[in-house]
Amino acid sequence: MVQVFCKNNQEYKRFPEGTSLVQVLSEFDFPRPFPIVSAKVNNVSQGLKFKLYQNKDIEFIDVREPSGMRVYCRSLCFLLFKAATDVFPGSRLYMEHPISHGYFCHLRKADGSDISEEDLGLLQQRMTELVEKDLPFHRYDVQTDRAIKEFRKAGFDDKVRLLKTSGEAYTDYYTLGETSDYYYGKLVPSTGYLKVWGLMLYHDGLLLRVPSRKNPNELADFIDQPRTFEMFKENLRWNIIMGLSTVGDVNDAFLNGRASELIQIAEALQEKKIVQIAEEIDRRYRSENPLKVVLITGPSSSGKTTFCKRLSTQLKACGLKPISLCTDDYFVNRVDTPKFPDGSYDFDNFDTVDHALMEEHIIKLMAGEEVSVPEYNFVTGEREYNGRNLKLRQGCVLLIEGIHALNPALTGQVPESAKFKIFINTLTGTLLDNHNWIPTSDNRLLRRIVRDYNKGAFTARESISNWQNVLEAEQKWIYPYQETADVMFNSAYLIEFAVMKNHAEPILRSVPQNCPEYSEAHRLLKFIHYFTPVPDKEIPSTSLIREFLGGSTL
Repeated sequence: MVQVFCKNNQEYKRFPEGTSLVQVLSEFDFPRPFPIVSAKVNNVSQGLKFKLYQNKDIEFIDVREPSGMRVYCRSLCFLLFKAATDVFPGSRLYMEHPISHGYFCHLRKADGSDISEEDLGLLQQRMTELVEKDLPFHRYDVQTDRAIKEFRKAGFDDKVRLLKTSGEAYTDYYTLGETSDYYYGKLVPSTGYLKVWGLMLYHDGLLLRVPSRKNPNELADFIDQPRTFEMFKENLRWNIIMGLSTVGDVNDAFLNGRASELIQIAEALQEKKIVQIAEEIDRRYRSENPLKVVLITGPSSSGKTTFCKRLSTQLKACGLKPISLCTDDYFVNRVDTPKFPDGSYDFDNFDTVDHALMEEHIIKLMAGEEVSVPEYNFVTGEREYNGRNLKLRQGCVLLIEGIHALNPALTGQVPESAKFKIFINTLTGTLLDNHNWIPTSDNRLLRRIVRDYNKGAFTARESISNWQNVLEAEQKWIYPYQETADVMFNSAYLIEFAVMKNHAEPILRSVPQNCPEYSEAHRLLKFIHYFTPVPDKEIPSTSLIREFLGGSTL
């Protein structure tokens, strides 16, 4: 017998060895407003078919929890892939990236024709049939060489390359009916769990819609994001040209001695984009309606600070004189900072910034007046004036950087023609394989963990613990203004995970297994294990990624 402690209701029960989580779930009574889709076993995400042979702590979760949503979305992907295989034999499905509260994908039919409304209806009908049949997802744990043979036979070269470079002795894969597929995380037990989903034509492909995290019985609201889509498309187009669409492609390039070349290309691509942005700012500065203010924002760890400095250098090369302000320096004193209901400080709240004072200073600077600007002392929690005076003279342009820079309430009195808005994000274009996307926030979380640890600011456990609050604040205060930007800059680094791996692995291993944050640390360790490591010695000191690895001269 094994003993199980259920965290959902704080109860202990004993079960025969080999009991599955589905069976265990039926023996515990606790509120379940939404269907349970997976569990955390000793703080590691597991599917509900997981069997118990030792004493375990178990927390059952639904789609409201991030790991539960990942399990659900992976399973939806397999459902769509199975339907496409059944309806369009010989087709290929490419799950490309998350967008608009869903997942964008391309379906390449064998005859090369475009997807039509009729095709969409056939896919939806087949997916519905598969859900109604409640077919099981079967998992197989086999020698990696055997899995490679299975996928090579099916023509899935992307999975073959990934598994060949993984270094694993054994690999697990799944089947749904006669269809096989590979996923780097767990799935729900059967198709009957997948009650909430949607499918629609979107741009030149499909959008797989997923449940709302707040109310999993409903679809997440569709939000059109044309600018974000174009940035993803630009990145993907370049990856295809270079033959670097998947992690297996990138790993092969490293193993063939191309690491130095790819570092140089990654730097050149980012610098090229920064130059283009600087030239556009210069053009608009010298137009009939000259811009005066450049607003720069982006989510946490997107690289705003280094981007701002590199943009300043390129603006100087254009003959302009950039002057920088940071919204952080306009924080209200700590005692006046907004708080959450539990009494902790809400540092991401818009009212954390004295936006009235900041806007007043912006207006005065635009009018040619000299302004004494504050500097925020994060140790004392107070705003200080240390004699820093600014004035916009001929040829000067004001750069304002911070998470609230694009909030219209910050610059409501500034004419739109005088503003140039830049949104920075890390939109990873490389896939693990054609059915396994890389969550866009994983870039930033790993950056934050490494930077905070190296600076002695926070442990990996603390960074992970606070991450969900960060993401929720971004959805409220930052992302609503993403599509209003004049230009978007993708700070994702082509070989970032390969470089970050050597730094992140020992830090993530420091997270104790007996704490809730271990679940995310374990997931990230498993994820970066797929990447062939690359040393960072050839990355320039001015690189954007140096902001997080250390060694930056900016």
